[in-house]
Amino acid sequence: MKEHLTSLASLMGMLALVTSLIHTFFPPQLRLAFLGLLHRLTRNFLSSYSYFDITEIDGVSTNELYNAVQLYLSESASVSGDGGTRLSLTRPVNSSAFTYTLSNNDRVEDFFQGMPVVWEHVVVPRQNGTAFSWRPLPDEKRGFTLRIRKRDRALLLPMYLEHIMETATEIRRRSQDRLLYTNTRGGTMDPRGHPWESVPFKHPSTFDTLAMDPARKEEIKADLHAFANGKLFYEKAGRAWKRGYLLYGPPGTGKSSMIAAMANFLRYDVYDLELTEVHTNSELRKLLMKTTAKSIIVIEDIDCSINLTNRNPGKKKPMPLNERPPEMRPGTVGMDDSATKSITLSGLLNFTDGLWSCCGNERIFVFTTNHIEKLDPALLRSGRMDMHIFMSYCTFPALKILMKNYLGIDENELDKGISTELEEAIREAEITPADVSEILIKNRRVEKGEAAIKSLEALKCRANKIKLIGNVAVKTKGLDEDDEEEEQEKRALESPKEAKGTMVGSIGKEEKEE
Repeated sequence: MKEHLTSLASLMGMLALVTSLIHTFFPPQLRLAFLGLLHRLTRNFLSSYSYFDITEIDGVSTNELYNAVQLYLSESASVSGDGGTRLSLTRPVNSSAFTYTLSNNDRVEDFFQGMPVVWEHVVVPRQNGTAFSWRPLPDEKRGFTLRIRKRDRALLLPMYLEHIMETATEIRRRSQDRLLYTNTRGGTMDPRGHPWESVPFKHPSTFDTLAMDPARKEEIKADLHAFANGKLFYEKAGRAWKRGYLLYGPPGTGKSSMIAAMANFLRYDVYDLELTEVHTNSELRKLLMKTTAKSIIVIEDIDCSINLTNRNPGKKKPMPLNERPPEMRPGTVGMDDSATKSITLSGLLNFTDGLWSCCGNERIFVFTTNHIEKLDPALLRSGRMDMHIFMSYCTFPALKILMKNYLGIDENELDKGISTELEEAIREAEITPADVSEILIKNRRVEKGEAAIKSLEALKCRANKIKLIGNVAVKTKGLDEDDEEEEQEKRALESPKEAKGTMVGSIGKEEKEE
């Protein structure tokens, strides 16, 4: 026994010496590389499984496959109810649904066509002192590891991954809590690499409740439906799978409600892009890269969001840097950042129809404006704004929709005489759907017949005011013309006297000189 203990002590001493020598003569990086190589060799030649890593961040963008796997596993794990799987249960702010996610460093088993696979959610701390990055990185590295049997590899891939992507897409479409995004941080990214903040999108507007001519609504719905189902067409035509809409008209005509109705009809997320929070074209491109497929990108009031003056004729060229005074050069303390950072019209055009607009599929760009005449023609052409939708004043068909929404009055319930008077009054009133809605809201608590009569009286009052303003304008214009004619007559009468006095003065001056 004593001999065995002596031999064991000698062996341990030898191992300690070898370990000391290895630590002395081999740097940590080399030891780590050797252990990694040994691990890979063991896994490749001795293991019967294949492993695939799916990281959360792929280069400069979020890995779409990671999000799809997370969504797929969340639903499959919550439905299976596996007692050995730890799930994180969350409920986002303002959301009505609970979200299941696989906990850190836990695993779940799945089956596809009778073949087993194992998913592990790997979360490890990120080491400090890594390579420089243009944006802040999260404190943790997140990813999924897929383990499948080597003999099943050819049968599973890529069919299983395609199945995951399709299932995740269907889960998103079934979800009632679509998202409304905004870029309130001015283009900066959070630790997870997302420059957008989101809240659940719960706007109730639909095409059924939208105050608009029914024929025009059906035309827009048909166009949206053709776009959403046009993947093969766009691929065959060699065009990016995107479409642009321009909504223009007076304020209060329902442009924002139209956007919400489009989102609810297609079940798309909405990205509300605030251009005043974006400083450069580069930031604009980064925001575009971080948008997802099946989304509507909205820029409201494009005519007054930013000052796009780089195409105005007669604009002075910027002074070269070497000719500027020291206080006007970039980096000088007190210099206005707007002198060196701004969004140009060219950057906005490339955002909607350039190469960067093709970095995602199935996206809709929507611009709104109250003054279409202020927009540069380059923004209005097909390919950028494919469909121009004029949001007009409230018409009689739109009035009937609003009366049904607010008062519950169907078209058949209106008296024929009142219906005729309403049609005439709404045509003469030149009133927006927003103003009509306010009138109807005030009368919603009275009976249907009385509410219709009161609404008619309000519209007639509005029409009378419009007529009165028009008459005053005509009279004022007539008075201005009469005053101008009278002034011209006075000038004509005074002109001969002035000319005569000038001639007399000249003659007297000449006689005096003689």
